[in-house]
Amino acid sequence: GAAGPGPGQLCCLREDGERCGRAAGNASFSKRIQKSISQKKVKIELDKSARHLYICDYHKNLIQSVRNRRKRKGSDDDGGDSPVQDIDTPEVDLYQLQVNTLRRYKRHFKLPTRPGLNKAQLVEIVGCHFRSIPVNEKDTLTYFIYSVKNDKNKSDLKVDSGVH
Repeated sequence: GAAGPGPGQLCCLREDGERCGRAAGNASFSKRIQKSISQKKVKIELDKSARHLYICDYHKNLIQSVRNRRKRKGSDDDGGDSPVQDIDTPEVDLYQLQVNTLRRYKRHFKLPTRPGLNKAQLVEIVGCHFRSIPVNEKDTLTYFIYSVKNDKNKSDLKVDSGVH
């Protein structure tokens, strides 16, 4: 799996029936984005002849501006501390991962799937699961800062036998 668009690749989207001629950036188009923008009556779609899912910065910004217009789920008087995912939560681009990495994730979390899935299908399944994992941001950041300050790396955290 390539990590980003190849040289000279154009945006994979069509706008008002015409293929976009801008250079593709690192952002990629997904079914989730397609669904959220189709509800907003935005006239962009994936060009079926495109052999990648990378979009230009213009369309990335357009999609973000359309998606960010949505209000937060619930209202301001719903009691506050509900774990509602805000629309400003950054999207993780799982298309940047290799197929083997997506398969390892799927195996690790024992996600039920049929055999022989392609990369786009794996990204969709892994993405749904990944977004559903609750994260305590404060604890995660605290642990990260602790690890950095104490110069801990992955092998230190696994072994940590006191013999260095």
